[in-house]
Amino acid sequence: MTAVHNDPQPPPPGSLLWSMAGDIRTLLTLPAVMTLQVAHPEVSAGTDARAVFRTDPWGRGRRSLISFQLWVYGGDAAAAEGRRLRRTVRGADARGPARHVLTPAAYVWVHATGYPVFRRGRRYLGRPFTEAQERRLYAEWLQVGRVLGISDGDMPQTVEEFWPYYRKVLENDLEPTPVVRELVSTGLPVPAPDVGPLPLRLLLRVAWPAVRPLFVRCRRFLAIGLLPPDARLAIGLRWSDAQERRLRCFGRVVRVVVPTLPERLRYLPTARRARRAAGGGRGRLAAWRPLRRF
Repeated sequence: MTAVHNDPQPPPPGSLLWSMAGDIRTLLTLPAVMTLQVAHPEVSAGTDARAVFRTDPWGRGRRSLISFQLWVYGGDAAAAEGRRLRRTVRGADARGPARHVLTPAAYVWVHATGYPVFRRGRRYLGRPFTEAQERRLYAEWLQVGRVLGISDGDMPQTVEEFWPYYRKVLENDLEPTPVVRELVSTGLPVPAPDVGPLPLRLLLRVAWPAVRPLFVRCRRFLAIGLLPPDARLAIGLRWSDAQERRLRCFGRVVRVVVPTLPERLRYLPTARRARRAAGGGRGRLAAWRPLRRF
């Protein structure tokens, strides 16, 4: 797809996001990202009105993941995906059925949540960022925001500006919305996956009555555990010392196992294709070597 003149471009090969966005460990952080997003009442109202996360949770997850991968690995297609997303993001006014585009503040919050959750997830699932890497990651996340149509005037431009903004939203805007309660519930029905290879879908369909309780408990565990503690407190989600110990143990296992996986298992398909293309068929760029042990 040909880029429109002056379209913002996603972070380039060799960036931190290129190293981590397609890594399967990023999947583990997504329940926490979504929980933090929908703790904002306006975002929750829009999600609740569409109800796709209830009627088609696996399809919605797949589409959201493909969109996220395009923001980082899509090249010229990233800006097109950003324009599509801006056209389709709609919400319901909590006071009535009238529909409206998400306000710029809510749209910024949806994007901003990725930074604190990815930063926290890295502490458990990979090597913690240095201060310089945290700044670099924030600059790259700002660039992704531009791809999504977020103007520099609406998004804090430095890490130092981000944290006061973040704490202000936590204090003034967030609450345990109905959608938050659903996402961390272990009692609501979740259908068997209907995406992925056919043999796996058939196997899960048969085994789902036994697998579903484990899945929903794991989703709740990661959704709450990988939230920053101040966000967890603002939303009213409880977390015990024993749960923290289990999360640290889980993180140690992930840090050991994932870096040993072959690329076809470690990276999501969009990321693998982009990495091969950028590496001239070698599968990895030399510039990635300092970042290999995410």
